[in-house]
Amino acid sequence: MSGLAIALGAATGIVLGLTGAGGSVIAVPLLMAGFGWSLPQAAPVALIAVAASAAFGAYGAWRRGIVRYRAASLMGLAGIVVSPAGLCASRHLPVAVLSLLFAGVMALVAVRMLRQSLRLPAEAQVVRAALGSDAETADRHWCRLNPETGRLVWSPATWLLISAVGIGTGFLSGLLGVGGGFVIVPSLRALTPLSMQSAVATSLMTIAIIATGTVGWSALGSAALPWAAAPFAGGAVGGMLLARRVAARMAGAHLEQGFAALLLVVAAGLAAHALKLV
Repeated sequence: MSGLAIALGAATGIVLGLTGAGGSVIAVPLLMAGFGWSLPQAAPVALIAVAASAAFGAYGAWRRGIVRYRAASLMGLAGIVVSPAGLCASRHLPVAVLSLLFAGVMALVAVRMLRQSLRLPAEAQVVRAALGSDAETADRHWCRLNPETGRLVWSPATWLLISAVGIGTGFLSGLLGVGGGFVIVPSLRALTPLSMQSAVATSLMTIAIIATGTVGWSALGSAALPWAAAPFAGGAVGGMLLARRVAARMAGAHLEQGFAALLLVVAAGLAAHALKLV
């Protein structure tokens, strides 16, 4: 059975390496299908792969100096504090409700991935022109950047809003075992003038912190993690490293569209199964 765990982990890691952080949502359905686990059983194990992949990506972004580590640390700590509430809710909510919620998250990630892959270069240029530079758009956001350092100016509103993003992400992480990049990145883009590159990098560090903390809370608050956790995590890291070697040749709009279509199919199947349990 350890071979199956490694294979499932490798599949998760390959998807993560080729499609980005949004690919982490495939980990829970793979574990549920492979081992017959319920969503609450699969979620903590899936988060191990999420934490490993996010940490790997955050390290590379850190070396390039594009991670806003204070914001990531604040969101991460806020998320860790709240994630036990999500874990508690996942143990008390009906499995059918959790499955429907997860199906909704998968559909949301798929739609966002499709929109991103279908965006034409000309449209992207229009978006960039509309957004303008950080200095030009600072007054359009709740949070501001220091034009000299490119770092956030920590006003009371910034502390409150950044913490709120972490709280929401932490609850979702505990509830469904998802990384939460689909929440963090759009929130940072809406609340701050951070570039997309910096928002994604900051999101990766946040996810690594929250996912690691949530796994720790899960191990402390319940029985030990399933035996498959270690081989699954090892397979995920190996698959991700392998995918990174070929990502430049394989990644692209068609790959994202295909994966988004797969997510929609899996989400529909998960929702249909959940409705039978209601």
